[in-house]
Amino acid sequence: MTIWIVEDDEVILEGLNYSLMQEGYDTISSSTVKEALAFLETQTPFDFCLLDLVLPDGSGYEICRAIRARSQVPILFLTACSDEVNTVMALEQGADDYISKPFHVRELLARMKAILRRTQAAGSSSIVTVGANQVNTLTGKVYRDRQEVILTATEYKLLLVFLNHRGQNLSRQQILDCLWDAGGDFVNDNTLTVYVKRLRQKLDDREDNQLIRTVRGIGYRMEG
Repeated sequence: MTIWIVEDDEVILEGLNYSLMQEGYDTISSSTVKEALAFLETQTPFDFCLLDLVLPDGSGYEICRAIRARSQVPILFLTACSDEVNTVMALEQGADDYISKPFHVRELLARMKAILRRTQAAGSSSIVTVGANQVNTLTGKVYRDRQEVILTATEYKLLLVFLNHRGQNLSRQQILDCLWDAGGDFVNDNTLTVYVKRLRQKLDDREDNQLIRTVRGIGYRMEG
């Protein structure tokens, strides 16, 4: 498995390369937005991206958007900005998770493995219909009007949670327990709200065609 690291701090980059290689991963790296965007144009395959938020020539948000325009590969932001605005912004751009600097390598690896487990979770081979969307649970892809709907790994996992409990009222904590290991240690209610909002938008969930309903005082329920 190949991990693409976008990080300009040479000390952090060296430590990440060493730790990831010890875990059996291959690594490739970029240190600027310009390098990263040029790398994406080469279409070199990678399986996971560790993405620094603040780079010498710009923001990791730009790189995140460029990745999401091409694939659903998992993205974990490395950020010294742990305030809520930056956290929500990272998730809005399509990231699966974030970790604040300084961080412990063991925690980083645990978050990476949790994300990878979610992306590798496969359902049955059937096509499931959700409103005007078709979900192929074998390939993990969603289509509407023959066009692929690009979901992040976490958005897709959230969709599977709703599909597996279709018609049932789910509390926010029940959903968090399904999405995250260790009883939701890596996420809070604000994060879940962002994911649900993004999933609704991508599924074309409208007031006149509501697929994921908010159940006041409880959580959510998938209709459709």
